[in-house]
Amino acid sequence: MLVLHTLAAPAATPFSVAAGYELGVGRTVPTAAAVLGLIGVIVGGLAVARSRRTGTGRAGVIVATALGLLSVVVGGLHGANAAGGYGTGNGLAGAVAAVALGLLGMALGGLALSRSRRTSRSVH
Repeated sequence: MLVLHTLAAPAATPFSVAAGYELGVGRTVPTAAAVLGLIGVIVGGLAVARSRRTGTGRAGVIVATALGLLSVVVGGLHGANAAGGYGTGNGLAGAVAAVALGLLGMALGGLALSRSRRTSRSVH
């Protein structure tokens, strides 16, 4: 009988064992924005690497720039509205990472766009 009460006790208690480490909205939104910014950086890096080829589309440039812009806006808004500092669970570190990765993704997208324009002018 004691075993049943021990096994049922964690489900019946109102607190969790890992209190404070829950992934709520305060951490999820900037983390998602940082992941989008990271995807933008990866796509932007691939677009820069492939920007010298003729006949390649600008889809990578558009994706990198759009994801970077989205990451900067969401991370900036969340960082501006976050109450507290780093380590409080409000997602401020994720917001800063989202803004940094978003800016890097936008810069790589712009670099790939300028290189592809330069290559297309020299071919014709």
